[in-house]
Amino acid sequence: MAYRETEKVRSRKDAVRRRILEAVRGRLAAGGFSAATMSRLARDAGIATGTLYRYFPDRAELFAEAFRVYTQREVDNFVQAAAAGASCAGRLANAVRSFAERAIEGHRFAYAMLAEPTEPEVEEQRLLYRRAYTRELHKLLREGMRAGEFAEQDAQVAAAGIVGAIGEALIGPLSPPARAGVDGRLAPRERARLIQSIVQFCLRAAGARETAA
Repeated sequence: MAYRETEKVRSRKDAVRRRILEAVRGRLAAGGFSAATMSRLARDAGIATGTLYRYFPDRAELFAEAFRVYTQREVDNFVQAAAAGASCAGRLANAVRSFAERAIEGHRFAYAMLAEPTEPEVEEQRLLYRRAYTRELHKLLREGMRAGEFAEQDAQVAAAGIVGAIGEALIGPLSPPARAGVDGRLAPRERARLIQSIVQFCLRAAGARETAA
């Protein structure tokens, strides 16, 4: 008779898997991918290194899975924020502001997720989620153009440009957080000014007929 896992065993394995993925998040937030060695992650998750390899045969597979989990949460947050508001301009401002606030709050983690060089498997996932953000912005821009809120333009190009601009302004080498130092910390006033500047830039890129707060 073939062995079949019990619900208790599956629940225990799921709990260990969640601890491993949380350990990855902690290490990425503290020091990026270079800080996330398999031995450190196993220690953080409270398991033996050999046990970690039974769940994830190598770093590439582990990082790709962690990237999928945590970036999907960000995409979901972005979509939720983009649905909140009475106007398309307001919804665009909400989505950009929400993303920027989270990226600035967790600057080191955001850099790891968006730009830090790492395994090709993670780079592949990055491209998928850049497309997801672009797709959501494309839909919102098209809706805004139909409503007469945004200027007529190539919505696909505009959406891709906004995605690139947000990332560069938040975690690129010329961004204010990058110039602030290794932890990317900004004073509250600088942080508010940066977020508002990014929001206003994105609204102008969309060709918003009126400024959204």
